Amino acid sequence: MGAFLATVWAHAIAMTKILLIDDDSGIRDVVRFALAREGFAVIEAEDGAQGLSLAEKEAPDLIVLDIMMPELDGTEVCRRLRRNSRVPIIFLSSRDEEIDRVLGLELGGDDYVGKPFSPRELVARVKAVLRRMGAEKPDPEHSELRHGKLRLDLEGFRAFWSENEVVLTVTEFALLRTLAERPGKVFSRDALMDGAYAIDHYVSDRTVDSHIRRVRAKFQLVGGVPVETMHGLGYKLADCL
Repeated sequence: MGAFLATVWAHAIAMTKILLIDDDSGIRDVVRFALAREGFAVIEAEDGAQGLSLAEKEAPDLIVLDIMMPELDGTEVCRRLRRNSRVPIIFLSSRDEEIDRVLGLELGGDDYVGKPFSPRELVARVKAVLRRMGAEKPDPEHSELRHGKLRLDLEGFRAFWSENEVVLTVTEFALLRTLAERPGKVFSRDALMDGAYAIDHYVSDRTVDSHIRRVRAKFQLVGGVPVETMHGLGYKLADCL
């Protein structure tokens, strides 16, 4: 069974298209080699404008996006992409201050890797985000979660509040799903991210708070508040849905 699952995962990787947007050709060479060695198909853009064009034309499965680019930087590229796309985005940045990390996630990024970085770590992050998209396929009889006005379509990665769709990133959806699978349970920040991430890596409290803040803000636009803060403990699915 293990060999079969490994074969399935390898086939899935071979079908996966990753768009790399970075103005540094040296960085692009390193990232392209690391991802291609794992079997991913890599498309490259040398600036933000070209990246936006390729994102629309190629419909990539994931985007690795540099923040510090001239003219059209990564934050603006992310803003424009998030107007009509939920494609997973992993930010790259030479500025690894926590405030920059939080800003990237507030804009709709799914993960953030600081430069200089280990190519192996970046590949692991890419695989983790992709696994969050495809892991634990629900059986047809359990393809959604419902709690009051909240509905999660587990197959389509879509969230609804009173039939109003709320567009979430992959990470935001995974966090909300983790809460919805155990209503009534209070999750610490560590436990919440353990449930949402396919592999372990350090995620600060501010990172978790940033994701939850975005989830709340999106649901508030349609009159929903799906997540409750338990001060000093963490988060839980709101009781009144």
